[in-house]
This record gives sequence, C-alpha cells and structure tokens, in this order.
Amino acid sequence: KEILQPPSRQTTATTADGTKGKLVIVEGSMRMGGQEHFYLEPNSSLVIPSESATRLTIYASTQAPTKTQDFCARVTNTSAAKVVCRMKRMGGGFGGKETRSVFASVAAAVAAKVTNRPVRLTLGRDVDMSITGGRHAFLAKYKAGAIVDEVNGGVKLHALDVQLYNNGGCKFDLTGPVLDRALFHVDNCYYWPNFHSVGTPCKTSQPPHTAFRGFGGPQGMVVTEHIMDHLALACNVPGDQLRRDNMYTLDDATPFGMRFGLSFTGKWNVPSMWDRIHAELDVPGRRAAAAEFNKNNKWKKRGVSLLPTKFGIAFTAKFMNQGGALVHLYTDGTVLVSHGGTEMGQGLHTKVCQVAAQAFGIPLDDVYVDDSSTDKVANTLPSAASMSTDLYGMATLDACRQILKRLQPIKDSLPPGSTLKEVAKKGFFERVDMSAHGFFAVDDDRCGYDWAKDAPEGYPADLPENSWKGHPFNYFTQGVALAEVEIDVLTGDHKTLFADVLVDVGSSINPAIDIGQIEGAFVQGMGWSTMEEIVYADDDHTWIRPRAKMFTTGPGTYKIPAFNDVPERFDVSLLEDAENPFAVHSSKAIGEPPFFLGCSVFFAIKDAVAAARRGREEEGLSSADDNAIGDHFEFRLPATSERIRMACGDAISSECISSVGGLASSFQPKGSV
Repeated sequence: KEILQPPSRQTTATTADGTKGKLVIVEGSMRMGGQEHFYLEPNSSLVIPSESATRLTIYASTQAPTKTQDFCARVTNTSAAKVVCRMKRMGGGFGGKETRSVFASVAAAVAAKVTNRPVRLTLGRDVDMSITGGRHAFLAKYKAGAIVDEVNGGVKLHALDVQLYNNGGCKFDLTGPVLDRALFHVDNCYYWPNFHSVGTPCKTSQPPHTAFRGFGGPQGMVVTEHIMDHLALACNVPGDQLRRDNMYTLDDATPFGMRFGLSFTGKWNVPSMWDRIHAELDVPGRRAAAAEFNKNNKWKKRGVSLLPTKFGIAFTAKFMNQGGALVHLYTDGTVLVSHGGTEMGQGLHTKVCQVAAQAFGIPLDDVYVDDSSTDKVANTLPSAASMSTDLYGMATLDACRQILKRLQPIKDSLPPGSTLKEVAKKGFFERVDMSAHGFFAVDDDRCGYDWAKDAPEGYPADLPENSWKGHPFNYFTQGVALAEVEIDVLTGDHKTLFADVLVDVGSSINPAIDIGQIEGAFVQGMGWSTMEEIVYADDDHTWIRPRAKMFTTGPGTYKIPAFNDVPERFDVSLLEDAENPFAVHSSKAIGEPPFFLGCSVFFAIKDAVAAARRGREEEGLSSADDNAIGDHFEFRLPATSERIRMACGDAISSECISSVGGLASSFQPKGSV
C-alpha cells in the first residue's frame, strides 16, 4: 500500500563541522506528466530520386540530417555517399525531431527508391502527436533529512535518497540518456553531504518517448524543489531561507564530482543572483503582501515562488561533443558558411553569421549561412543539448582563422586599410585557398562520464567523490526566477501576475536572441507545469480505447499557453560581467536552461493552494478523518485547473471527494501522470 503523506520523523545528528542538532527526516513521492512538442510544422519529408534512383536527395524537417541520411541509405540499400539530406529550417523541433523524425524520411525514401518518383510525406497533427512520443513522465520516491541547529535554529541539508522512474514508452529511444540527465540535476543548486540516487527506465505500452527541451533536467529539479518544500515545512523554516542557506559554495562538489569556480565550471553566480533578486524585488515584502491578500480573500489566493537553476552544458555521450563547419570566402568579399547544426528558430544561423562577420571584420549582411547538408559537412550530430552555438560557432571561427592566416601575407603586402574584397581578390590571383573546413571538439577532460568506472588505485583522496568517472558538463548556465500568481479557489483558474527572470548567459553573442530564448523557454516550462496535460487510455480512462491510445491529439484537447497566459508583467535580464572561458566569445548556451525557471509559476501556484488549505484549517473546517489538510501535500505536475481546484481542500471539494471515499488531504485527480 502506497503511503502518500508519511509523517516526518525526528532524531539527533551531528553535521560534518561538528554542529549538533535535531535531524528531521521526511519521506514522500512526486509525480509529473509528459509534454507534447507541439511544433508548428509536423514531421515532413520530401525525397527526390535521381540517376535512375541510384541517388536520393532528402529535404527533411529534422534536427539530425546525418541520422536521416544513414537510415535512409541503409533501408534503401544505397551507399551514404549517394544520399544527401538537406535541411534549411524547421518549423520548430524542441527535441521532437532529434530521433523521432527519421521514420517519416525512411518511409518516403523507400517509396521514392521503388517508384523512381519524388515522394512527399507530411504527418497530420493528430497522427504526429499520436505516434512520435513526447517528454518523459517521471515518478520520484524520496527520503531526505536535514539538521536543525539547536542554537540558532538554522537548517542544513543532511542526506537525500531518491529513486527516479521515467516512462520510456514501448521502445527505449532516448530514455536512458534522459534519465542520466535527470540524475545529474536532481541536486539542483543545493549541497547534500550524503547523497544517493537511482534511476529506473520503465517500459509501458505508450509510444516511445524522446528528447524534449531540458532532456530530463527539469524533471530532476522539480523533484528537488518539491523535497525542499517538504523539508522547509517539517523544519518550520521559510523555504527561501532553506534554499539560500544550502546552496553550493566554491568549497563544495556535486554528487557526480564536479567542482565550482573559474578553473572548473566558471563563475558560480547563483547565490549572488538569488541575493540580487531577493533584495531588488523585495521578496519578503511580496510574501507579506500575498499573505495579507489571502487573509482578506476567501476565494482568491496568491502565491510567490523564488527558484534557482543550474543546467549542465554538454552532451552526456562524449563522442557527440564535436562539430564541423565549411567556410568559403569569395572574391567580392562575401562569405558563405555551411555547418553541421540545424536552424529551428533558435537563432543558430544568426549567431554563426555574427561569429564569421566578426572574424573577417565585415558587415553581417556579407555573411550567408546555407542549408545544413550532409554533402557539405559530413558526419554531423543532432542539434540538441543547447550545444549548437558552442560547437558550430567554434568550428566556424576555426575555419575563418585558417583562411585569415593564409591571407595574412597578402594583407601585409597591401596598403593599410585595404578591404576584405581587395585582399580576397589578390589572394585569388596569388593562388591562395580561400575555403576551409573548421572543426571543434570539447576537451577530453571537460566532457564524458563513465557511470560504471571504479576509482583507480591511488586516486588522490583530496579530489571529490566520483570525480574519477569524468566531467559530464563543460560548464553550467545559471538562473533565478521569481513568480507571483493568483488562483481562483472555486474554479481552479490561475493567472500569473508577475515574473522576473535573471539568467547568466556569459558574454551574450546576441542579447536579443538570448532574451527571446529565455522568454520562450520560460513560457514553455510554465505550460508543461501548469496546463499541458496528456491523457492516454489507461485504467483511469477506460472510455478511451485501445489501451495506450493518446486522447489529447490536437489543440482541441491539448492546451498550450496562449497570449492571455503570459505573465501580466514579465521582466527578463541578463547577468552582467559573466564571461565564460569555455565557449565561443565567452558566451553560454541558452536554449534549454531557462525552461525549468517556468516552473516557478507551478511552485507559486502550490504556495497559493497551501494558503487555501491553511485557511480551511484555520476556519475549523477539517474533519476528524481529514486533519492533515494544512500539512505537506504532494501537488502533482501539471497544475491544471482541476488539480488546483481539488487540492484547495475547501468544504465543497471535500464533500465531493468524501463521496467517493477519498480524503481531501491526499486526493489526486485522475490524469495520466
């Protein structure tokens, strides 16, 4: 029998520095649902045969041109050299076209090969949503402890034991790597002196689930923040204080052996960013104002949440941390770039153009990025893990520097101030090669992690535990977000009154693009955690058949954030003076890291729901069978209107819940979570 709300237990313990205190132990679980990519352009592919069907040209909406080329070549018994995949731009991807786009191209390729005619295959929205999978749903079961100082009442985290289970669907796809990243992020920004985590991929009858922006990281961090809320309540301390007092310092190391600081992961900015937001936005004042509002309003409640994040940047598979680019300089002084990344609206091509333009000292309009094509840059990796600018920006810079080095004698022979056009023209007549292939790979000691590797004999004892297994991330992109919401207790509706996001993106190559990525990621994270509920045929939805059939296969049943869901006031800032020595032009990756910050809206809703539950208890409405309404509760994600309404625990919802034999303190609506 599952115990949803076990009581906390207390004993005594001593911290590593000798501080004695009361050890508070909590146990519980947390569930979160999946998410549909809902890209504007469904999976689509056009395959054109030529040379009597001995050659195939594929125009595909994919994040993985080389994977598409490889699979199409194999199923049609055509050599890879005779199959070209071209990708100009996608109408959105979000990870959904990293692996799950390939089958559409393969089907079209077989038909084109057999008929020797062009074949186009575009999936309908309902078909795309039904069969391509989405974000992995997670279940976490945990036991955590913290020590309350007997003298000053401060609380220090002591231990965490957590088991993560993710719903992989009927095939493995990327379930293992997604679970890996969840395990790498289940510490979030907090130091646990004793830490144990286990991940278990689960096979179900659903379609194979796959990559999605964040790739397991947000799920891991949601679990952490849920545990922090639980511990704060059990230790009777404010959640903000518990979080701030237990953030990593430069003396600490993560459970997987990474340290913080300039020579390890760059500047550790989360604590100072937290302090800045906390002070400048007067978080205590906002919480006091929300409490006053809640005191004066029975059916409207407000909540506030302040959350930090650190997101590791690198592919966890070491071999994937590489990229190439091909650069041509023409005699009119213009530049053509082809690289291995794909453009899906994230601004990659624009940033690559900026890198090349700065290298050659020419206007941005004089640089053009051609489509991503396997006959220009071969053996590419999928555009994912927020690594594209890091890889292809550096590869482009490498190619530009090769050309400039060859042209330096020509430039020296011309009058000072000569234009690139003049240099290129003379270089051509001097028979200088003005094309170059650039390549970049993250240093061996800054990527890759071997989970099974044992400590070598004689490994230095002063190095962190598990550091011998590798260095899974090149650096961390960091951020802090504050959200304030208002819920309607009677309907479960909510609105986001305010959101402020501060992100460390290093020295931004293009602040406008980075701010746009932060805004988009925040809203997408907010959607996942508040309204995007997926429903499958299962034991709780027997009216959908056959089993595992997806019900939410279009905008009529699956709701993504709309204009009126955007925070009424939405402020985004980039951290100043935050150069990053480990990426191109001191920048940082930005695509995925802000996604989790959108969950600040979820935790603000949870804070408002908690206020409603406390209000019911204060009014003496708790029954003898349901006396835990004001205690810790598992608020499952997403926070849909139904879930908000039923979690508030007022007399109306309690009567409905008791009619089916439930308790308001632990009742959960029957979503596919």
